[in-house]
Amino acid sequence: MKTLSAKSHLSRELVRSLRGKSGYLTNQSIELACHEGMIHSRVSLLASQFQPVSLDLRLGSHAYRIQSSFLPENDTVDTKLNEVKLYKIDLRDGGILEKGAIYLIPLLEELAFPEKFQGRTNPKSSTGRLDMFTRVIVDHGHRFDEIPNGYKGKMYLEVIPRSFPVRVREGLRLNQLRIFQGDPHLSDVQLKNHYKKTPILFGDGGRPVGVEKVKVDNGLFISLDLAGARKDRIVAYKAKTNSSVIDMSLNRHYHPMDFWEPITLTQIRNKRLILEPESFYIMMSKEKICIWPHLLAEMVAYEPNSGELRTHYAGFFDPGFGWHGGKTLKNQGTSAVMEVRPHDVPFMVEDGQTFCRLKFESVIEKPTKVYGKKIKSNYHSQGLALSKHFKE
Repeated sequence: MKTLSAKSHLSRELVRSLRGKSGYLTNQSIELACHEGMIHSRVSLLASQFQPVSLDLRLGSHAYRIQSSFLPENDTVDTKLNEVKLYKIDLRDGGILEKGAIYLIPLLEELAFPEKFQGRTNPKSSTGRLDMFTRVIVDHGHRFDEIPNGYKGKMYLEVIPRSFPVRVREGLRLNQLRIFQGDPHLSDVQLKNHYKKTPILFGDGGRPVGVEKVKVDNGLFISLDLAGARKDRIVAYKAKTNSSVIDMSLNRHYHPMDFWEPITLTQIRNKRLILEPESFYIMMSKEKICIWPHLLAEMVAYEPNSGELRTHYAGFFDPGFGWHGGKTLKNQGTSAVMEVRPHDVPFMVEDGQTFCRLKFESVIEKPTKVYGKKIKSNYHSQGLALSKHFKE
């Protein structure tokens, strides 16, 4: 793709066209931003990187094994990196990232944001489902996964494989970038107004859950399914502690039982499950979720005062997730898959327990493509699904 200065005439035109609007840029504006040099790379951007409201970010040619995680704040990332790096790994032909080790990888994409443009990053779904803890840092940044207003420079990805050693290579996409201006957050009042017109949660029989029955408090709450909706009655998967390396460039390649222990309804009592500390689980929401094309959602980590566990490493839902087309209010929705890791103590969960919160945000305009079969989305009609690397 052609790369130009963010001060170009075209860039000023984009800024002018979005003036006074709050929300996230959708695929058509992100593509224009890339053509104008606001996002650029020494390796040409690919059409498949553009998602409904985000851009997939690619790993660079090298990874650095580091002693500790860090935030640069008053320095550049490279300055801090020189203090903590142990050795360098060449990713051009693939390299192995060991379980439990910390790595920092420069990304291929660089930024030249005009003023008033900011960014947020999230792990991709397949990254989270492999229990890979990833987050982006930038020069002088004081928070993870946040790109400050008007930022110009490189991006770096911190990667910590938690359950499995993985093989990665240059160009692999583990995270995604969203760009916004203004305040895209929807208040509870705004969310309820949207919900009344286009219900978001769907229950048994494909019927929408009434707005009077949903829990709304700085977002929308969803609950846990331990009733075993699948024919095989599997209610959760638990990662095995010892396994071979997963090559993340291979899809539908590995047998699930080599890496995961299925937990069935017959193995638990009274639809309750005790989660073991520092074990990793894949679980599913009881409600089906429909993210209509004019919205996006982020599943935020479980609050500490609700229990000692973290849910959902890859908590971003594109416009169109679970939306099966048209304006019908029946038979919409797809179950949300949650990545869960308890800390410190065993934690008991039960069927129907309030478990996660969805925070909703607005887009500046409707995307020209939405999550689903047309763009070969991997988890559009999922049940309790493992990552795309495993055989179905």
